[in-house]
Amino acid sequence: MAVHQVASSTPNRSPLAGAKVLITGASSGIGAATAEAFAAQGASLILVARREAKLREIAERCRDLGASAVECSQLDVGNVESVDEFFKVHADKLRGLSHLINNAGLALERQALQDSSWLDIQQMLDTNLRGLVQVTRLALPQLIQSSGHVVNIGSVTGIWMYAGGAVYGATKAAVRLFSEGLRLDLMGHRVRVTNIEPGMVESDFSLVRFKGDAPKAAQVYAGVEALQPRDIADAIVWSCNRPAHVNVHEMILMPQAQAGALFFDRK
Repeated sequence: MAVHQVASSTPNRSPLAGAKVLITGASSGIGAATAEAFAAQGASLILVARREAKLREIAERCRDLGASAVECSQLDVGNVESVDEFFKVHADKLRGLSHLINNAGLALERQALQDSSWLDIQQMLDTNLRGLVQVTRLALPQLIQSSGHVVNIGSVTGIWMYAGGAVYGATKAAVRLFSEGLRLDLMGHRVRVTNIEPGMVESDFSLVRFKGDAPKAAQVYAGVEALQPRDIADAIVWSCNRPAHVNVHEMILMPQAQAGALFFDRK
């Protein structure tokens, strides 16, 4: 008797379908690409960033891509009081949170410390470190309850330093150690912690760093096939899609043309 295999009429469902994901710095670059990648998996998104108009554009795109739900709010994670208020006001929306993507971060200028502006230094410390720690701390009760996942966006500059990047590199090195310590603090709670450390990514990063100087920002990427935000987003979603017993501790991603913090094969 012939046996006929009947294909299932139910498409494969992503493990992230319906997962509630909070993404900081979601209005552009890696944050926006990550929001879109999770949307394509059918996740429920909570998107925050400083630029509300841009954020709403990304939110609409995520709805079109298949997100099961999308909420967005203006938030500067570098303002700790605003972070506290956000978690109080949106406590109901954040209930059941399963994934936190700590993407918000920035570098400002590229100068020796003695030539740097204290306001620039403070903004990097507040956004890249203080804000990340506070968002994580306030999200942890929900993440512990859901056996969730924290993904921190670090940088290769947290491993390999370059001249003019002392403060930015120090914040990213701190993110690396914070991720390690967080894993220790969360042992027994089945919460996963991943630190993604990209090399050169072509995005608004350099435009922000050089405060809107487009020609100067463009020089950073000249002659190099840099990573794109979607490359990092793919790595984040891949990490989150591993079986629950698998934790990707750390992932370094570099363009093929980059061999260190400032070693590039420029064409």
